[in-house]
Amino acid sequence: MSTKSKKTKKTKGEEGEVERKLKVVYSDRDVVVMTAPNEEELKQILLDLLSEKPMNLKELHSKLSGIASEDKIRRALASLSETRQVTLLDDGKYAKLGTD
Repeated sequence: MSTKSKKTKKTKGEEGEVERKLKVVYSDRDVVVMTAPNEEELKQILLDLLSEKPMNLKELHSKLSGIASEDKIRRALASLSETRQVTLLDDGKYAKLGTD
């Protein structure tokens, strides 16, 4: 089994959700090229992911691998934290405010 197959099998549903929010520039049977999310789109994607469960930076970066850099994720989380949409928990995980 190739690395790509393992990755697709492991996170197919999660990646599909994120990828549906991105604009497809080109697609054929072998390749799909999408635009990277802008800052506001990335914030919304992070809020959607954190609605499911609290996650640390490493988990978020893993889910958004190839879509957004760790630095961009960190900046978006800082902005969301400043506007009190997310909070950093004692265990180092981010949680969307208003969810359990």
